[in-house]
Amino acid sequence: MGAAGLSTTEMVLNIGPQHPATHGVLRIKITADGERIRAAEPIVGYMHRGAEKLFEVRDYRQIMMLANRHDWLSAFSNEIGVALSAESLMDIEVPERATWARTLLSELNRVLNHLMFLGSYPLELGAITPIFYAFREREQLQTVMEEISGGRMHYMIAQIGGLRHDLPPGWLDRVDDAVAQVRGRLPDLESLLVSNEILRARTVGVGVLSKDTARAYGVSGPIARASGVDLDLRRDEPYLAYGELFAPGGPGRVVTRTAGDAHARLEVLLEQVQVSLDLVTACTEKLRSLPEGPINVRLPKIVKVPAGSHYFATENPLGFNGYYLVSRGEKVPWRLKLRSASFNNVQVLTELLPGTVVADMVAILGSMFFVVGDVDK
Repeated sequence: MGAAGLSTTEMVLNIGPQHPATHGVLRIKITADGERIRAAEPIVGYMHRGAEKLFEVRDYRQIMMLANRHDWLSAFSNEIGVALSAESLMDIEVPERATWARTLLSELNRVLNHLMFLGSYPLELGAITPIFYAFREREQLQTVMEEISGGRMHYMIAQIGGLRHDLPPGWLDRVDDAVAQVRGRLPDLESLLVSNEILRARTVGVGVLSKDTARAYGVSGPIARASGVDLDLRRDEPYLAYGELFAPGGPGRVVTRTAGDAHARLEVLLEQVQVSLDLVTACTEKLRSLPEGPINVRLPKIVKVPAGSHYFATENPLGFNGYYLVSRGEKVPWRLKLRSASFNNVQVLTELLPGTVVADMVAILGSMFFVVGDVDK
């Protein structure tokens, strides 16, 4: 009997829930016909801790501690979102030195985020070596982040009105030195990734996400740009010092690809690391040229945000991160709704996985670059 005469029975398989040491506690229910996936349903919520309700019973200083944890790879960027939202309603003008220092820290945090995925993604495909190279560069940059903040993952240096304290003496020089060392060694990591024949065979043409589907599902960040969506809030709706950095002739540029496959998403991350290192260097040069002055705005012991509402979005390492803040003039927000990037990046798997084979599922899943805590909040 020919292959056309074979009868098969569809199977429903549960992929996960996985241990947090992988992508987090995510479950994907797939319907498979042999090795071909016919349907996929991401089931989220296993790490849900009610962060948005916790925001409503804590003052604005305490919220910082909670907000930097939903995407633990983008902690500083998360802090900045809360601070900028509150500052908009309070009509606070942050000192220029604080603005440039915040931008510098945001871009260092972006590089740390991307290096984690550049190392862990090949690991999921069976390549062990790249993660050691990626973590070598992460440690180089973590050292300067730890020096200024005291933290290695949850920095807690941003606050409403600026930064918690000034830059340590000689810190800018150490940042430049770390950036130079990382930049000099990045070709080693790149050669293990985009030039690797086995990795290319597992990623080129795999998990193709079209531009229209990315837009329909609200996918943002590196994943959307790998599908040709030329959108970056740092350029299109500038905040912090990005208006100057992304101005014509500036070091900022938006990295895009058109293939939309797993390999394109990896390429975007690699090139964005280079761009962010350029932005860090521009920030250190600017900070050296600025006169001495305050790094924050003095605030009362109890911070109360005037009544009103405001939505503010930032270009986090994984995509759009938005805060919708509603205040009734009290020391705690009446409502603080979080729009995280990872949620949309996971939901689009319902469109991406059907039609692919089970063996490619891990290659696709890992290339979507999400943090499950950022999905569940």
